[in-house]
This record gives sequence, C-alpha cells and structure tokens, in this order.
Amino acid sequence: MTPTPRDAAAIALTRFGLGARPGEIDGVAADPAGWLERQIDPRGAAQPDGRFPTSSDQVTALQTYLREVRQFMPDDRPAPGGPPARADRAPTMADPAAEAAFAAQRDSRRALTEGIGQEFLARTRLATTTDAGFAERWTLFWANHFTTSASKFQAGVFIGPYEREAIRPHVFGRFDVLAQAAESHPAMLLYLDQVQSIGPNSPAGARRQSGLNENLAREILELHTVGSEAGYTQADVTEFARALTGWSVPAPADTGGQRRARGRRAALLAGEPGEHGFTFRAVVHEPGERTVMGRRYPAGGVDQGRAILRDLSRQPQTARRLARRIAGHFVADDPPPGLVDRLEAAWTGSDGDLAVVARALIAAPEAWSPAATKMKTPYEFIISTHRALGSSPQRIPGLQQPLVQMGQPPFAPPSPEGWPDTAADWAGPDALVKRLNWARTVGELAARLDPVVMAESALGSRMGARTRETVARAESRPEAITLFLMSPEFQRR
Repeated sequence: MTPTPRDAAAIALTRFGLGARPGEIDGVAADPAGWLERQIDPRGAAQPDGRFPTSSDQVTALQTYLREVRQFMPDDRPAPGGPPARADRAPTMADPAAEAAFAAQRDSRRALTEGIGQEFLARTRLATTTDAGFAERWTLFWANHFTTSASKFQAGVFIGPYEREAIRPHVFGRFDVLAQAAESHPAMLLYLDQVQSIGPNSPAGARRQSGLNENLAREILELHTVGSEAGYTQADVTEFARALTGWSVPAPADTGGQRRARGRRAALLAGEPGEHGFTFRAVVHEPGERTVMGRRYPAGGVDQGRAILRDLSRQPQTARRLARRIAGHFVADDPPPGLVDRLEAAWTGSDGDLAVVARALIAAPEAWSPAATKMKTPYEFIISTHRALGSSPQRIPGLQQPLVQMGQPPFAPPSPEGWPDTAADWAGPDALVKRLNWARTVGELAARLDPVVMAESALGSRMGARTRETVARAESRPEAITLFLMSPEFQRR
C-alpha cells in the first residue's frame, strides 16, 4: 500500500532523518522524496557551528606537549615513525621544579582534549536543529563505519577534526576518496597504531628491533572494505601492512637529549607532509613490490598503499557488503534482499558514487515500508527527543551524562567495529530502564508542553491509537511525555 504524503513525510523524517521537529511533517509532506534528494550535496554534509582547531593546529599543539614531556623521559624516545612517548607518567626526580613542570604538562594534556566535549556538543546541536536530517544521518553512518575513538589520548586529540575533515566533505562523493581521507587521517593512524609500524627492511627497521603493526591493514580489509567473506588471507594482511608502512603523523623535531638531525637526515625523519597532518615517512617504509588478494603492486612509496586501498574500495565484495550495511542501518536489522540488490547495483554501476547510492536508497520502495523496526541508539533517542521538543542541548554535562549512563559515551565507541546497530544491542531490560529514567527527567523539564500536540507533531500517523490514547489519558503532563518517549513508536524508527 502506497503511503499518503503525510505518512511518507513522517517516514522520511523519522527513518531517513533524525526525527521530526514541531511542524516539520506538514512542511515535508508536499514532497517527501524530493526533500531527501535535495540534501544530497556533492560538497558534503554541513559542518557544526563554531571555531575549532584543525588537524594541523592539533599537530603543532601535540608536538609542543610531547617535547615538554620528553624533557623528563629521555629513555622513552620512540623509533622514527614510532609512537610518541607515554605522556601520563610523572617524572622520577624529587625536584620542585620538575614537579611544577609535570603539573604544567598535565594542564597542557587537559587543554589538548578539553575541546572534545565542545566538538561533540556542536555536532549534537547541529543534529537537533538541522533541516537536513537525512544528510546528517548519512554522515553519522559513515563516521561510525570508519570508527575512531577518543578512548586513546592521542587519537582523541584529532577526533573532532577527523569528522570535519575526513568524513563530512566526502559523504556524497566516491567511496574510494572517502576511504583515502579516513584511513590517512591522524585520528585513524593513531587509533589503530599505524604510527608504530616499521618495515623490518626499511632504513629505520634495519637499525632497530621493531616491526610491523597490522592493525590498520586488518581493519581496512575486515571492517572498512571487502570483509572477511572476501577470502583474504593472513598473508594479504601482512603484505598490505608492509605497503602501509610510513603512513604516519609529524613527530616533535626535538626528540629530547638526542642531537637534532639536520639536512637530508632531518628531512627523512620528518617525512613528506600531506593533507590534514598526514605524513609519509620513507625512512620506515618497507621496500619492494607487494601482492594483495592476487594483485601485484610495484614499489612506490606512499602510492603503493594508496593503490591497494583504492582497489579494495572498488572490489565487488565491498559493494555488496556496504550495500547490506546501509540497508541494515536505514531499514531493518535483517534488510530486504531486494533493497540490498538495488543498492549494490547502484554502487557497482556508479563505481562507488555515494550520491548515486543515496538516491537509490530514497527511490527503493522497501525503504518506505510503514513498519518501524530499527531501534534507536541512545544518541538517536536523545537527538529525536530534542527535535520533538523543539529544543537543543545547551551544556556538555547534560548531554554526556545520559549518554554514558545509556551506554554510548561521546566519541568513544568500544572497538573499531563502531557502535552496534541492531535492536538486540540496545533493547535490553537494563538499557530500557536507563532510558526511562532519562525520559522522566525530560518529562519534568518539559511539563509546559502539550503532550498530545507534541506527540502528534513528532510522529504523525506513525503513532498508533493505543499510544495516542495512553498519552491523552496520562495523569500529568510529565507522565504523558515520559510515556510517549518510551512508546514503541518513538523508540523505533
């Protein structure tokens, strides 16, 4: 059965988007599909409001901080291209000056990461106020696909710039371009320990007892592109890891205690500067040609890893796997096979043009099924609640605390797999109790609103008769709002 324009508007706003704001269903009803399509912009998705540091700014700040730290830790110097020294250990010398310096370092460390909360608040305010909810949801999907996490200090330094620089500008471009931007960003290189990877036969590796780190290569194969079903082997992982050696971030020029390198040696150690803080260190790159998944790649420095990543991004296995992930995120945990086929065909026919894939999703009849089966994550629950109330978060603690309690702390997914995306992961009894507690708080704070009007404006025809009656018969406005927020229709999309 074809949905009415108002039904389709409610689906567009709650399934494709992040929830309806007051009056939005009526505004979108004139052309729901067109409303979605107009958000597909080759320039990318909107950026959060605010003045935030770039990756280049953060590189400079981190270099300064690490130079200060190494003044007291000369034995912890890393190999060229290796990980920065630990920055959380106090100096061993019982010296008031040293203790004061260490206190200053703690302050510097805090300053490097204190902006994370402001970044997350700005991103959330964008999500709660945007007129382009589909573009924002599409962006959040890709940010979660190429997961990084602030759970690691140095990756956290770059977590805000990562989404602004590597994800948002490319979400409606070609997938291989998005992948290159994400995998080479400092946030990803530090999160997956790529900066520690040194070719055993490289100039640096020949002088040190160090070796490959395969994390980035493995996650690109397993999670970001072809997936384990593609049949790649451990040898493919190792070969890819060898090709990626040298992908790194700038390190402090002064390594502390060690005589400053000059001339050609300094240039080799510093590496070739790239975009957004990426650096290629030829001195740690493993020489030689590589073979990955049956394809041979000649020696070529930084371009060798790029060529492999580009080919992996264009593999048919990648198209099939990500078509299913998109369908699973937007429509159902077990998506309709016909929808997956449509998205795969759009991906393959356009060579991974994500704008074409997004249009195929909008055009697919399976995506407009009236049944709401996807469980909202805690972040989506909070976002859609603010949109239903016509409000926006104002302070970091009021946003961070409920997300932590509900199991989705800001910018801190539990693993490189990202946040889970199925009802089984978010609908447990304890999780629902925590949602209920937050909904009660919201109900008390929003008691001035008319619950019936708010519920109708947020869900339209997606609200069932039983929920409508329950909200109308509640003993108080706070109770009515709480019941609505915890209703099956609002918890699902």
